[in-house]
Amino acid sequence: MKQMALDIGLALAPTLLNFVPGPNLEALRHLQVWASAGSGVAARSPVPTYIWGAEGSGKTHLLLGVAQALKEQGCPVGYLSSQDHEPPAFDERWSAVLLDDVHLYTAVQQHAAFAWFVQAQSQQAGVVAAGELPPADLKLREDLRTRLGWGHVWALQVMGDDERRAVLISAAQERGLSLSPEVVDFILTRFSRDLGHLMQLLHHLDAYALQVQRTITIPLIKDMLQDS
Repeated sequence: MKQMALDIGLALAPTLLNFVPGPNLEALRHLQVWASAGSGVAARSPVPTYIWGAEGSGKTHLLLGVAQALKEQGCPVGYLSSQDHEPPAFDERWSAVLLDDVHLYTAVQQHAAFAWFVQAQSQQAGVVAAGELPPADLKLREDLRTRLGWGHVWALQVMGDDERRAVLISAAQERGLSLSPEVVDFILTRFSRDLGHLMQLLHHLDAYALQVQRTITIPLIKDMLQDS
């Protein structure tokens, strides 16, 4: 059955606080401690961190969460994704550089990522990177690949259906909501199973149900999608 992506109004901004860790709690705690170490560059460890895992494991959410945490401390960051086809030059004001989806980098992006990495390390700025493969398996230029793998490396796990179901029900209960087994089945079969999307969907369902003064049912979900 084809799943629907979530496209119902403004999405919740990814943060380290709203990341649902599941089996990835240690990686989350590592990034929380690192990002909250202090507002100065010297306060954080310059040892790079690389997180990897399959699509839907939360890599981009974590990187965006780190970016948000640093910006809230007044620390600018450089962020390079595979969609940035013309990467800017390194900015010495950056307190960290974040490299997302490195397994998809073009030659131009790899060149920029390597330059960012070297310059960040020279001024003791942090580097956090993410990709779908472990460092040894990345098809990147060797000098970049080896640098991505010499620090902290965390493998992220994708939650199974039973774990997603438990997280969804628990998150609903925390909001004072009750989801029937039929509603949970409908959500997990009709929408993206990415946890970030599921939490956004629950947020919108909560707001919509309150607005129309109805309990959350399958007809209500369909009505919300039609009204969006």
